[in-house]
Amino acid sequence: MAPATLVAQGAAYVDLDGPLLLSEDRDTPLFYNDAGVHPPEAALWG
Repeated sequence: MAPATLVAQGAAYVDLDGPLLLSEDRDTPLFYNDAGVHPPEAALWG
């Protein structure tokens, strides 16, 4: 999902809530709240 957040920046509508359905995520997950998805931490990219 993190690469999709970069690609979707110019889109009018984006559906990136797939990770909310996971029972477990990566050690450095994306942060979601009522405002939407927020940029990942630098550690996600390695």
